[in-house]
Amino acid sequence: MLERELRQKIEEVRSGALPRRSFIQQMVGLGLTAPMASMLLMHEGIAQTTPTIPYKGTKRGGGGVLKLIWWQGAVHLNPHFAGGTKEQDATRIFYEPLASWDTEGNLIPALAAEIPSKANGGLPDSRTVIWKLKRGVTWHDGKPFTADDVLFTAAYAGDPASSTVTVATYKDLKLEKIDSHTVRVTYPKPTPYWAEALTGSFGMILPKHVFEPFIGAKSRENPANVKPVGTGPYKFADFKPGDMIRADANLNYHVPNQPFFDALELKGGGDALSAARAVLQTGEFDFAWNLAVEDEILKRMEAAGKGKLAFLVGSDIEFISLNVTDPWNEVEGERGHKNSKHPAFSDKAVREAMAMLVDRKSVQDFIYGRGGIATSNFLNNPPRFRSPNTKYEFNIDKANQVLEAAGWKKGADGIRAKGNVKLKFVFQTSVSQPRQKCQAIIKDACTKAGIDLELKSVTAAVYFGSDAANPDTYQKFWADIQMYTTTMTQPDPQIFMEQFTSDQIAQKANKWASRNLVRWSNKEYDATFKAAQEEFDGVKRAAMFIKMNDLVVSDMHIIPLFSRPRPRGSSLKLNAPLSAWDNDTCFLGAWSRDA
Repeated sequence: MLERELRQKIEEVRSGALPRRSFIQQMVGLGLTAPMASMLLMHEGIAQTTPTIPYKGTKRGGGGVLKLIWWQGAVHLNPHFAGGTKEQDATRIFYEPLASWDTEGNLIPALAAEIPSKANGGLPDSRTVIWKLKRGVTWHDGKPFTADDVLFTAAYAGDPASSTVTVATYKDLKLEKIDSHTVRVTYPKPTPYWAEALTGSFGMILPKHVFEPFIGAKSRENPANVKPVGTGPYKFADFKPGDMIRADANLNYHVPNQPFFDALELKGGGDALSAARAVLQTGEFDFAWNLAVEDEILKRMEAAGKGKLAFLVGSDIEFISLNVTDPWNEVEGERGHKNSKHPAFSDKAVREAMAMLVDRKSVQDFIYGRGGIATSNFLNNPPRFRSPNTKYEFNIDKANQVLEAAGWKKGADGIRAKGNVKLKFVFQTSVSQPRQKCQAIIKDACTKAGIDLELKSVTAAVYFGSDAANPDTYQKFWADIQMYTTTMTQPDPQIFMEQFTSDQIAQKANKWASRNLVRWSNKEYDATFKAAQEEFDGVKRAAMFIKMNDLVVSDMHIIPLFSRPRPRGSSLKLNAPLSAWDNDTCFLGAWSRDA
């Protein structure tokens, strides 16, 4: 469809001549996803006027215990410290945002009374959002939820001294209380993606009366970091970091007929294979998260007939990072200092060779199958944002030629070197059978090119933990190479692509809590990202995100491996509404079980 025709369709929706649903159906017919079609309208200021809430509970209580298994166990329960999915999902049991994203890409009210739109006065201009809050909501300790909590959350998250992962979202916002249940949010500049703040995984609202004494430098000292007080469908009962979370039904929950279950147990630890077995074969658990297991094994387990699999297609990506900085020597008392340079990866020829030594197709075909689609892009979905300009190549001979031409010569030990720098690298990832197999495939190819890899696997609870004192976290990245998946939890790539901006570099000053873990910096990328934040033209904005993807991929400090449809396992009788654009637990209150 030509740009002129697309704009005509959008104006027809704006005027009411074309129903929103019909527009989305037409866009899907042209190859877009429903979330992307919905976001197209959102970028043009056409929000849902009467959002529907499809996840209605059947009855409150009587469902017994809901048993969940997250084989990467949460180590804290503060949503604004949650740099990884396991903590985001765990904290979502207790805390709620103003709105959540459904799998169609629609905003669904949670603590908001309605979704802001031009029609209801919630979007009066390009810099302002007015949120009307739900009344009658109480915190788990009985205190009322009000606008003061929303204002406080933004101040807490936006305070650099609090060292939150959400600081970039909130640091420049201005929030005002219009009344006890109405909040005005003002952005410093025209902002097409106004829904970044206060929604989804980055939007969890905190109780002011519990967190205010611990704002800023004292943020890590709050007992509520492990004993949450939220508004969600379940109330805190017990927490053993990395192991077990227990919660009881919130009998005063603000959504009628929710939650269905009387209690919840979330078991952490173990591995993906045992988690898959516990749901699909033995039926010991109701739901299993992130079943990163070889697809042939999953198919055999499914055949047992006790559980079912769902693959949620979003924009999660498994990728390799080649450290920009020197992780072995200190600069100004800090390993991996942003002003240091990696002794080998500062040579683009080495990075180019590494990219050609990754056999993505074999990883897809023989390990992940349905759960891993080989790609050369970091940003893969929605399709409108997918770059047509990149490609990948597996070629050991060519990698050897590139290294040879760049002056990296093989020594008597078969390892290439230039001067006193050898191509010997520590390659780390989390403990996971598929990841260790992927490491082995890459190591074999690298050996044939004169590159020596020391494979390191770290227990997931440590690797994805947020302990600023632990040297083995992926946030510190004190290794040469690392591999993991990053998730996209909103159907717009703004937060997702923010992780490569210069002001997001993880370092000692922010307790390594910021999101640019590879410590990559590019002025053109930063300028393009800032321009996209203000671009209201959906077509131009998509082109900007494609450019950002291409800048990252072409520089080769980031090597995309495969996009990851989210593999989730559940019992045959469990009814669990999930979203590819939000946390697995975002609609937990509506989960139920057939008799």
